[in-house]
Order: sequence, then C-alpha cells, then structure tokens
Amino acid sequence: MKRNEKPTLTDVHYIKLVPMGSVNPNNPLSDQEKEKQAALLNRCLNDYPKGIIIGKDITVGRYLIGEHELTMEKITYHVGFPRKPSWEDEES
Repeated sequence: MKRNEKPTLTDVHYIKLVPMGSVNPNNPLSDQEKEKQAALLNRCLNDYPKGIIIGKDITVGRYLIGEHELTMEKITYHVGFPRKPSWEDEES
C-alpha cells in the first residue's frame, strides 16, 4: 500500500474507537473537550497511516429534568488502520 492510499477493509489490522459527545447530563462536555474529540477523529482520518471509518455506534440518552426533556447523543466511530499509528503511543 502506498503512503497516500486509504486502506480497504482487507488492509485493516488495528481498530481505534473514537468517541464524540456524551450522554451524561451531570457531566456535559466543555467546548474544549468537544474540539479535542474532533481533532482526534481528524487526526485518525488525515495523518499517516490514514484510517477509514468502518462503523459507528450511536448512544442516545433521554432525560426528564423537571418538566423539560433533554436528549443527548454520543457517537463512537470505529476507525480502521493497516497498523497501529505510532502517534497513538505518544497520547497515552
């Protein structure tokens, strides 16, 4: 596989789960945390080795607070890579 090619499903040997959002009304995400989540997803899809989204889980939480109904959503993207990115060890 060449450096700038996106992997196909047969090339996927490592999967990273990237969460976006939160379903916990007691601990909402700050704008900085939301930007950090989006930056991680962008890094997975744009840095070397490039990943591809191979699936996603959607979790929806519905809460009744007083007389108001609150709906929150969290999406976890499954990003596949041909190998574990070296930059992932740097984040730990």
